[in-house]
Amino acid sequence: MIPGLSDQVVGDIIARALAEDIGLGDVTTLATIDSGTPCQAEVIAKAEGVVAGLWVAVATFTSLDPEVDARFAAHDGDRVKPGTVVLRLDGDAQAIVSAERTALNFLQRMSGIATLTARYVAALEGTQTRICDTRKTAPGSRALDKYAVRVGGGRNHRFGLFDGVLIKDNHIRAAGGIAQAVQRAREGAHHLLCVEVEAQSVEQVDEALQAGADVVMLDNMGVEEVKQAVGFIAGRCKTEVSGNVNLQTVRAFAECGVDYISVGALTHSAPALDLSLEITDAQA
Repeated sequence: MIPGLSDQVVGDIIARALAEDIGLGDVTTLATIDSGTPCQAEVIAKAEGVVAGLWVAVATFTSLDPEVDARFAAHDGDRVKPGTVVLRLDGDAQAIVSAERTALNFLQRMSGIATLTARYVAALEGTQTRICDTRKTAPGSRALDKYAVRVGGGRNHRFGLFDGVLIKDNHIRAAGGIAQAVQRAREGAHHLLCVEVEAQSVEQVDEALQAGADVVMLDNMGVEEVKQAVGFIAGRCKTEVSGNVNLQTVRAFAECGVDYISVGALTHSAPALDLSLEITDAQA
C-alpha cells in the first residue's frame, strides 16, 4: 500500500507510535466525543513544501478505524502551498481525533524531509552529482525517513550496517590502517558489496586507491581539497563528499566533479512541514 515500503514494517512503526501516544486510552476524546459519531475532516498544508507520507497518515487513521474513508487530494511528491487540502477523511470522530497527532507527526516530518531534499536536489540542477541521505535518522523510523528522501528526489545511501561496507576512521584505527581494513572487508564481505573508504586527506585517498576501494568518501574536506582529491583520483573510483555541506556550499562541491554528496541534515535537521487537521462536519 505504501510505495517502496513494507506494510509490516510501517504497521509496526505506526503501532508503536499510537501506543506511545494513546496508552490506556485518549481520556479527553473518550470523555467529549460519543462512540460512533461520524465526521468529515481535512488535512491542510499551512506552508509551502513537498508532501510525503500520505499513505502513512492514512494507515495511522485506519489502524484505529478500518472503516475510515480516505480521499487523496494530493500525492506524495506534490508541491503544495498554504491552504492546500492534501487529504479528506470520513469516519468515526473518536478514531480520527485520537489518531490526529500521530498521523500529523508522520506526515509533517516526512514532508519536511522531502522538502529539504528537494531544495538540495534543485541546487545541483545541471550537474551529474546525486544527493544521498545517511543513517542519521529517527530511531525506529529509518524506513520512513529514507522513503521521504526518495520522494524529495534524493537517493538512499546504505540502509544500515548490514547492506554496505563503509570503512570509517575508527575502523581504520582499530584495523591498523586503510590497507588492512580494506583487505579484511574483502575477505569478510560477499563479493556483491562494494567497499567504500572514508578519507580525510589526499594521502588517505591514495592509500584507499592502492587498497582497491570502490568508492572514496572525501570527509570534512574543503572545496579546494575536494577538487584536488577528485583530480588525483581521475575517475579510478567513485567519489562521495560528506561533511561541511549545506545549501550554500553544496553546488561548489558538486562542481568539483564528485559523484555523490551525502547530507545528514536531510533527516536529522529537516524542519517539519506545517500541516493541520480540521473537522469540517460532525454529527453529535
